[in-house]
Amino acid sequence: MSSKLPLVVIATLGAVAMGLIASPAALAAAPAPVRPVSAEVFSGRWYEVARTPNLRQRDCLGSTTDFEPRPDGGMAVTETCRRAGPVGLARVVRARARVLQLGDNTRFRVSLLGGLIHQDYWILDHADDNAWMLMGTPGGHYVWVLSRRPALPSASLAAAVGRANALGYPSSSLIYASVTGG
Repeated sequence: MSSKLPLVVIATLGAVAMGLIASPAALAAAPAPVRPVSAEVFSGRWYEVARTPNLRQRDCLGSTTDFEPRPDGGMAVTETCRRAGPVGLARVVRARARVLQLGDNTRFRVSLLGGLIHQDYWILDHADDNAWMLMGTPGGHYVWVLSRRPALPSASLAAAVGRANALGYPSSSLIYASVTGG
C-alpha cells in the first residue's frame, strides 16, 4: 500500500500544478476574438507598436513579425527583436505557424523546435482596413498592438489602445515602441 502513496501524491501534485498553470479564472479572463480576419494578415510584416511586458521580449523595442505562406498551408514566421531600441542588436527567431480555425483565421499556433515548444495566439480585433490588429494570448495575460507600418497615426493608436482597454488590457501596463505615434 505504501507503494501506491507516492503515485497518489504525484497525481495530486500534478493536478494542482495544472490548475495553477491553466486556472479557470485566467482562461475566463481571455477575451474571445471579435470578428474574423482575412488570411492576408498572415502574410508580410507586422510592426510591434505596443505590448504588455513579458519575459521573452525583455529589453526589446522595435520588434517585427514576418509571416510567409508555406506550401503545406502553414506559415513561416520570423520574429526580429531589437535590443535596447529599434536600431539595436537584432535577435531573430524562426518558427512555423498554422491557423487553428480556418473559417475565421483568428487563432493560430506558433511552434519552435519541431513542435516541442509552442504558443497559441489570438487576433482579438483589428482595424477595418487591417492597418492595425490586437494580438493576445488565450490566457488573457498578454496583448500586442501590431501595425502594418513602423509608425501608427495617433488616432489609430488611440483606437487600438482603447479597444485593448475595452477587452480588459489596461493601457497603463503597455510598453510602447519608440517609433509610434507618427
